[in-house]
Amino acid sequence: MRDLPLPLALTARLSPVVVLACAGWALTSGPFAASSADGHRAAGQETQTTDTQASSSSSSATAPSSTAVSRAYASAPAPCTAIAKKTITSLVPGAKTAGKEIPSTDTKVRRTCSWNALKGYDYRWLDVSFEITQSQAAAQKSYQQRTTEKSGGGAVPGLGDAAYSVVNLTTQDKQETREGVVMVRASNALVVVTYNGSDFETKKAPGTDEINKGAIKAARDAVAALEGGQKN
Repeated sequence: MRDLPLPLALTARLSPVVVLACAGWALTSGPFAASSADGHRAAGQETQTTDTQASSSSSSATAPSSTAVSRAYASAPAPCTAIAKKTITSLVPGAKTAGKEIPSTDTKVRRTCSWNALKGYDYRWLDVSFEITQSQAAAQKSYQQRTTEKSGGGAVPGLGDAAYSVVNLTTQDKQETREGVVMVRASNALVVVTYNGSDFETKKAPGTDEINKGAIKAARDAVAALEGGQKN
């Protein structure tokens, strides 16, 4: 079977994907340094008195809190090595396993890598993004907002603290594309995997099960890379 050059319609589709990937991260929370008000709590201290001290005198001091801000992860792992090479070759045949990292304004808190290839008539795209938020509560809030916006999916058990998967089918100029998204929260970190594909010979998209399982497999690799990295 002969190779088919990347169609113009695909090229037009990829551009907004990359822009949205970058813009989506740009709109998230800023640098993760929490304010001192979030990192300290008041701790009452008993005041010792003597016969010469007034009985009403008292004092208090503040101490760093271990629970006011719960942050297990200090920085995002290298995204292009977060997915196992065998996973990449399986999900994106013909792609360079090194991947391509998308520029970030702050690589400590957000990093994204993508892989894509057209092999024969089959096209596949995979990307993984990591975001480190200010706290576990901030990550939980962002996770809830994003999963609510992408309705129609379901929970993925045994992945991070919480995980959600959704698959959608789109059609443009009679060409189908099926895309799966997996969102994972692990403590104060968020992991988002996007996996999609098209067949330009039949104009059909891969099956829902294939795309969903592929996205979840990549997400498991990504979470394992996060959990195996440096923690606070």
